[in-house]
Amino acid sequence: MAERYHNYVDGRWTRSETGETFETTNPAAPTEVVAEYEQSSAEDANAAVEAAAAAQGEWATTPAPERGAILREAGSILADRNEELTELLTLEEGKTHAEAGGEVQRAIDIFYYYAEKTRDLGGTVKSASGPRTNLYTVAEPVGVAGLVTPWNYPIAIPAWKIAPALATGNAIVLKPAEDAPGVALEIFEALDEAGIPDGVANVVTGFGATAGNAVVTHDEVDAVSFTGSGQVGEMVYEKATDDGKRVQTELGGKNPTVISDSADVEEAAEIVAAGAFGTTGQSCTACSRAIVHTDVYDEFVDAVVEQAESIEIGPGDEYDMGPQVSESELEGTLDYIEIAENEGATLETGGGQPEGERFGDGYYVEPTVFTDVENDFRIAQEEVFGPVLAVIEVADFEEALAAANDVQYGLSASIVTDDHTEAERFVREIEAGVAKVNDKTTGLELHVPFGGVKNSSSETWREQGDAGIDFYTIEKTVYDGF
Repeated sequence: MAERYHNYVDGRWTRSETGETFETTNPAAPTEVVAEYEQSSAEDANAAVEAAAAAQGEWATTPAPERGAILREAGSILADRNEELTELLTLEEGKTHAEAGGEVQRAIDIFYYYAEKTRDLGGTVKSASGPRTNLYTVAEPVGVAGLVTPWNYPIAIPAWKIAPALATGNAIVLKPAEDAPGVALEIFEALDEAGIPDGVANVVTGFGATAGNAVVTHDEVDAVSFTGSGQVGEMVYEKATDDGKRVQTELGGKNPTVISDSADVEEAAEIVAAGAFGTTGQSCTACSRAIVHTDVYDEFVDAVVEQAESIEIGPGDEYDMGPQVSESELEGTLDYIEIAENEGATLETGGGQPEGERFGDGYYVEPTVFTDVENDFRIAQEEVFGPVLAVIEVADFEEALAAANDVQYGLSASIVTDDHTEAERFVREIEAGVAKVNDKTTGLELHVPFGGVKNSSSETWREQGDAGIDFYTIEKTVYDGF
């Protein structure tokens, strides 16, 4: 029987006032129901925000190390349930067992990291102009944070918003994406068991137009952190900023890997394939463009096609690449494959749905490689969010850098090269929030800032590391004349 989850509001697991629910299904076997959730209304979301607002003041005055102890205990509870959460994530989102396990561990590590950071929260001491004045700053919480998260990293992204917000004394309301909310609700189960005070942490499930919109626009919400599509993110940003809220958004990417003529081609193909086809291409940092020097172009194409064709597709508990999360995501990927062929790109491998008994009605698509791609093709400009790689041939480094930057996005980018000068110039001139050398575009450290430029981000605040703390705090300057 499918698991039934409720909202968590003011320290209690509650049902929606609508009395309605929705189900999630296994993308590898869509007739299999995984869990049932509350279809929350605006009134449910408003109640969660009001509970957070009522609890925030006392939480803010709780000593930071005490807040950290609750985060640490929540992390330990999640660690004890690592395998259970990994299986839930695989069933609901479709990631492979290895990918899901890595994501769950990342969420645990994030809670441990911010638990320790609470010991260092505070301000700075400065020298005053006068002899009798102590001059220093104090970091105070923003207030109530509204968090809206996507389905593609359903525990890691909530964790890297929730943990710094709570560590710094804010109260929170989370609205997770409806495609895979289960592991996010398990975070609140862990926080509840760890002793989080009533009202400090709240979660409501449902749809963006109702529950999500209510969280973003509520007068008591002081800060909004959103990760998701550009179209929705722009609306969130406009609504929140119109109300004077502090806002951060992360809105996707069209991430390039530049392959230099000095690169080890086999290594380059492995790096690109890992970035393009890992997590079924459903990462905002996934490599969707390989920009390749003409001298190694043919060799690289052969190598990356071989990499793509070596990937075993199937249910995430046994194979290298799982399904896409939903039928609509699969259809979107297949639409882009058709668009690329109509534009004149050459399909080197993949491009369809695999056939065989193990695939059933699952939302599977083959790892796909296109060549003869021009930089103005839609396949080279628009985010696909599936395992589709566009290979672009360039004459030299100058043309490669220009092509890499000639998109509306700027999230993650990498270069594979044996030329140190080239690598340094790439890092300086690439228009991206994350730049990597001889590494895949995916994969992030949790203790450094993350975010993009151009249409990949609001370009206001970064997430993770100390940047996460900065977003959820306001500095007060104190002149103490005693």
